[in-house]
Amino acid sequence: MSDRHFDQLATRFAEKIYGGAKGAIRLAVLQADLAEALPDRPLRVLDIGGGLGHMSLWLAERGHEVTFTEPAEPMLEGARQRFAEAGQTATFIQAPWQELLGQLTEPYDLVICHAVLEWLAEPHAILPVLHQLTKPGGWLSLAFYNRDALIYRNLLKGHFKKMRKNVMAGEKQSLTPQQPLDPRELATQLEGLWQVESQSGVRVFHDYMPVEFQARAELADLLEMELAHRRHPSFAGLGRYLHWICRPI
Repeated sequence: MSDRHFDQLATRFAEKIYGGAKGAIRLAVLQADLAEALPDRPLRVLDIGGGLGHMSLWLAERGHEVTFTEPAEPMLEGARQRFAEAGQTATFIQAPWQELLGQLTEPYDLVICHAVLEWLAEPHAILPVLHQLTKPGGWLSLAFYNRDALIYRNLLKGHFKKMRKNVMAGEKQSLTPQQPLDPRELATQLEGLWQVESQSGVRVFHDYMPVEFQARAELADLLEMELAHRRHPSFAGLGRYLHWICRPI
């Protein structure tokens, strides 16, 4: 298995992830968490594997100095265009995470790593690099595809043969990640590097709703309820993604 980049799937990625309520909920939860955690001053921000630039643009619009990195050229160009249309600037770097320590000379106040780990051949290998790229006293915003939620979804669908085989990776050319992460294993891997300060679930109920209920629901209501329940002790762990804000040790 190798790291997966989205060179050929940029358009599909944009439509599937950010073309409806799923993407809106994801952005709303991530942004609410960051707005709550970060100080009210300009920060130097590094976005690793930033995709089409949605989060980076939001941060740039709030006065932060953004360095945007993405290995897939179509995604990087999509982000450039998004910034240009919004009249915002950033430093754009086309590179995989393995090359960043050789290109970046100073650590950052905030490192963003959203929906990256689950596409890596060895997700744990990036963690020391993230630590080196984050200033002492800084923040890491880590969002990852939750294996627990995928298991629960398969149980609800009655995919018991798949469960017995313990096959959770997505098919080739699928947008289901190749390495869904077990949050307990990840927490163990963070020990000694990071202190997790806050944890939220992203889409703690939306993806489990019957399709007809999803279609009838107003987006404003979905956002309100997802934000209200993102840290509920019974529901947060069911989030399709989990968002952890961490401080370096």
